[in-house]
Amino acid sequence: MERIGPSCPANVTGYPTASPSSSSSSCRSSPNVSGNDTEAGQEDASSSSSFSSASAVVLPLVYFAVCAVGLTGNTLVVYVVLRYAKMKTVTNVYILNLAVADELFMFGLPFLAIQNALSYWPFGSLACRIVMALDGVNQFTGIFCLTAMSVDRYVAVVHPARASRWRRPIVAKTVNAAVWGLSILVALPLVVFSYTSHAGDTCNVNWPEPAATWSTAFIVYTTALGFFGPLTVICLCYLLIVVRVKSSGARVGAAKRRASERRVTLMVVVVVAVFVFCWLPFYALNIANLVVALPEEPALVKIYSTVVVLSYANSCANPILYAFLSDNFKKSFQQALRLRKGTTRMARAAEGQSERRSATTVRFEEGRPVAQGERNGGGGGGGTEAAV
Repeated sequence: MERIGPSCPANVTGYPTASPSSSSSSCRSSPNVSGNDTEAGQEDASSSSSFSSASAVVLPLVYFAVCAVGLTGNTLVVYVVLRYAKMKTVTNVYILNLAVADELFMFGLPFLAIQNALSYWPFGSLACRIVMALDGVNQFTGIFCLTAMSVDRYVAVVHPARASRWRRPIVAKTVNAAVWGLSILVALPLVVFSYTSHAGDTCNVNWPEPAATWSTAFIVYTTALGFFGPLTVICLCYLLIVVRVKSSGARVGAAKRRASERRVTLMVVVVVAVFVFCWLPFYALNIANLVVALPEEPALVKIYSTVVVLSYANSCANPILYAFLSDNFKKSFQQALRLRKGTTRMARAAEGQSERRSATTVRFEEGRPVAQGERNGGGGGGGTEAAV
């Protein structure tokens, strides 16, 4: 699966969730043309063909680029949180979980890129189910992680007296486990109903009859549980945080602690805002497609392709945000990269030192290189001549 929801331009989105039997109802094709409309129809067909050819090259490249950036950035996040003691905070336990989800999310992109380049699914039924499951589960895990982080911020700022009880690493790990369990449960229909066609060239979701009803219900409930529901909780948390800060003023603890809480809260708010920016167009387009059955026009295909890329790009944006908004993450990233460079330099230095030691065993006598053993009395034919 490439994204949960109806794939209006089904040939562009990676793994459309509308079944063949319901595709005509979820995406209305452009009407046939005749008479005076023939020339316009030919132009539309030419435009559509041109875009399809371009997308078969451009989209896979974009997907691979997003995948590379996302895997690199999130791997770095996972490394610094696990490597450095100062990074083992409660908030970072949630960030670690989000980074793992984003990494797993990225693993589906190479399949999507190849599918777009070839215009068919070449990986078989098992891979179809696995990729669908990975994509769906980690799509929900991302928003659920952000919801947990927002509730954590609410507890830290609004109920500081209770924070020591609830804001502990063991509690955060338990919440993360619950997030994964809920995500698997919500995305379970994708695993159950994913399939490849008899020809083996498409990865899709085959809803039972009435397929249109099942597809619509799935889109509505995933949109509610995977976006608008969590977003409501997140907005409520930050509204209560603002009210608390406004009403408490200078009485909220020491100035240093307040400043630290503000920085962490700002980072989480920005991460949530970027998530909404990247995902809102996708969900809005899916809901619009349910209401008016969008035609499969080249312009809409381009819009949908952009929306899909934007939703995936969110997973590679988070590490960049951490680097800009958190001094601890920024310093840890720099330390990790310096360590990597230092390790490389040490390896090169050791290799050079080894070569120099080998070179010192060579002595030049009477204009020819002689092995150290020969110089020291190996004599005659007993010595071994060193290679130049």
